[in-house]
Amino acid sequence: MCGIVGYLGPKPAYPILIDGLTRLEYRGYDSAGIATLEGTGELRVEKKEGKVANLEAHVAENIPAGTVGIGHTRWATHGPPSDRNAHPHTGSKGKIAVIHNGIIENYEALKELLSDRGHTLVSDTDTEVLAHFIEEVMTTTGLDLPNAVRVALKEVVGAYAIVVLDESHPDRL
Repeated sequence: MCGIVGYLGPKPAYPILIDGLTRLEYRGYDSAGIATLEGTGELRVEKKEGKVANLEAHVAENIPAGTVGIGHTRWATHGPPSDRNAHPHTGSKGKIAVIHNGIIENYEALKELLSDRGHTLVSDTDTEVLAHFIEEVMTTTGLDLPNAVRVALKEVVGAYAIVVLDESHPDRL
């Protein structure tokens, strides 16, 4: 189980995400993380092993300023609890961030395919595979995010829920 929260609106996303993650912490306390679109339009990812309080302490000196964001509390299923395995995960270009709850049954086959295509994955999670796979579909087909997600998920086997944040689509999650 994991906790997923997202916000898109006029207010600063960080306090809303942290409040949501705190309320959902019972769904996963191995790690917590957020991704926000900053005022510059750039994606910012912050994540920490352990409880939401660890994430709050990690960003206390430089709180994210964006008004769009996603957050995740993790209960580890693929890969041990660590900063590296915490969500959100990004593709190799760092332009999209993905959070996920569930199991991707064919993630090892997808990971091998992505490695053969030059992707370097740094975590042990099935979620990072999703981020890279969606990015791969966007790159090779020229599809926008919603259509790339649809195409990518046709190849994914499992039971899951995902949220994707994309620099080029600041008006949707």
